[in-house]
Amino acid sequence: MYEAEDKMINLISDNYNILESLGRFGINMGFGDKTVREVCEDQHVDTYTFLAVVNYSINGYRSVVDTDRISVPTLLHYLKASHEYYLDFQLPYNRMALKEALDEDDSLARLILKMYDAYAHEIRMHMKYEEYHLFPYVDSLINNTANDDYNIETFSKHHNQVTQRLRELKNIIIKYLPSNNKRNNQLSRVLFDLYKNEEWLGQHAEVEDHIFTPAIRKLERKQKQNDVSVKISQMISKGQDAQEALSDREKEVIVSLVQGMSNKEIADHLFISTNTVITHRRNIARKLQIHSPAGLTIYAIVNNLVDISSVKL
Repeated sequence: MYEAEDKMINLISDNYNILESLGRFGINMGFGDKTVREVCEDQHVDTYTFLAVVNYSINGYRSVVDTDRISVPTLLHYLKASHEYYLDFQLPYNRMALKEALDEDDSLARLILKMYDAYAHEIRMHMKYEEYHLFPYVDSLINNTANDDYNIETFSKHHNQVTQRLRELKNIIIKYLPSNNKRNNQLSRVLFDLYKNEEWLGQHAEVEDHIFTPAIRKLERKQKQNDVSVKISQMISKGQDAQEALSDREKEVIVSLVQGMSNKEIADHLFISTNTVITHRRNIARKLQIHSPAGLTIYAIVNNLVDISSVKL
């Protein structure tokens, strides 16, 4: 397993496929003999997230990923950059190479190009869905602005690998496409790239399924916990605000009610009219949204208007 104190150049020497990941993490070359940690810190990339992706998807080390240590912004940047690379460079480049390797006068060759275009369209739709729905949702989670209209389970249920068309395309080229020596060399090169594409798509799906999705689930749980905490704080704040909004006379009325006095007894005790007591009780109920004697008793105890020992329970 690659570790933070390994030299980055040694990782690449051991597995050159890591080169493709560097740019997607935003890591530029020219890092000399620095360790993975030093390179990541210099270029503002989370070290643990980089190693988790590289070890799991490229190095094939199926260790348990600690989702608490995953940097979702770093991982999201990696996935967005991966889409950009594949859609804007790899798909057009492969089509151009395939077209050059084919005899356009051959009807079978034209069908193969159509098959490639169908495969490219499927990949594009698959990734565009994530860019239009999943990635903005994750951005909103990071910024604590997500709503309940979408969640990672919606994505996970519909996420599947889109490599079937690619396999069919490769098999047809190998089995049925006639070619001379020159075209055979060109087609061999194209096939090699298509096999690499299939491998890359598999790794990409593994990162989304086994690292990204669990990390987002964890982020969703944290946000729900935060939402609950915020709501509790708001309830407490509202209760405090309500208490502050009560007048001293209204607090005296509450204390009297809790002690079991009737409206007339409260009026005599506070030297006010019975109608004034009734008006105070209406205002108290409106401000606190508490209408029962039991509720007012609890409110009075919690807000230190009366001592629990003086209350008949």
